[in-house]
Amino acid sequence: MDVETPMWIDTHCHLDAGEFEGEQEAVRQRARAAGVLHCVVPAVLPANFDAVRKLAHRHGDSYALGIHPLCTGSATDEDLAVLDRALAAARDDARLVAVGEIGLDYFVPGLDAARQEHFYREQLRLAERHGLPVLLHVRRSADQLLRELRRTPVAGIAHAFNGSLQQAREFVKLGFRLGFGGTVTYERALQVRRLARELPAEALVLETDAPDIPPRWLYRTAEERAAGQPQGRNEPAELPAIGAVLAELRGVSLQELAAVTTRNACTVLPRLGALLQQGAGPGS
Repeated sequence: MDVETPMWIDTHCHLDAGEFEGEQEAVRQRARAAGVLHCVVPAVLPANFDAVRKLAHRHGDSYALGIHPLCTGSATDEDLAVLDRALAAARDDARLVAVGEIGLDYFVPGLDAARQEHFYREQLRLAERHGLPVLLHVRRSADQLLRELRRTPVAGIAHAFNGSLQQAREFVKLGFRLGFGGTVTYERALQVRRLARELPAEALVLETDAPDIPPRWLYRTAEERAAGQPQGRNEPAELPAIGAVLAELRGVSLQELAAVTTRNACTVLPRLGALLQQGAGPGS
């Protein structure tokens, strides 16, 4: 890899989302042209397991399989069995790098907390059984997530992290890296920007959560949307510009930030590191 040219890894990109329907090839080409070497595409429920796997193989990326907390209302224990079988079937697929997206969401109203916690615990156990890290959804739930992680020793990435500095340090102690994306580009996101400045470099990875969490230059206010301006769709091609904001906050060069976040992603997702080392491209 040319150290003079920053190369980035998007550790969380929903390339299978409906917003990208029919455009995945163009979206991925734009990302590659911007220097995004690799995307990790997480599933959210069994119905899209096949889609994320095919996208990862088609574009030379990687994927994760899991049941998102927002999907637990309609999920069943049979879906957990489907996930278990899918992880076993993909045991030799180098592009399967994690169990995810899993976790807890105590922000969205109407969700059954106990049901979410059941699926979270069971998926942590599956990750441990299959020897895989996890991609965690963390929304007003950091302490509860940490409590279960102390009982089930798996590492991974706390996606779109926005908890306290103390909570961040606890995740890092347990072997996690923390995902930073579009939120860090907003000047009013004081807590996230504080974390971005103060956490050790070894704790950071980058992500877009595309098509969600647009950076500030894509954001439209309610008034602008009412006036006919569409909300900007986030894409993995935005990752280098998000990285530039994080680099400025930390007072480091783009090359340094790209190198350390790529190294961190490969460390916490060992199969990803092996893929990049082998130079495995699309279709392999």
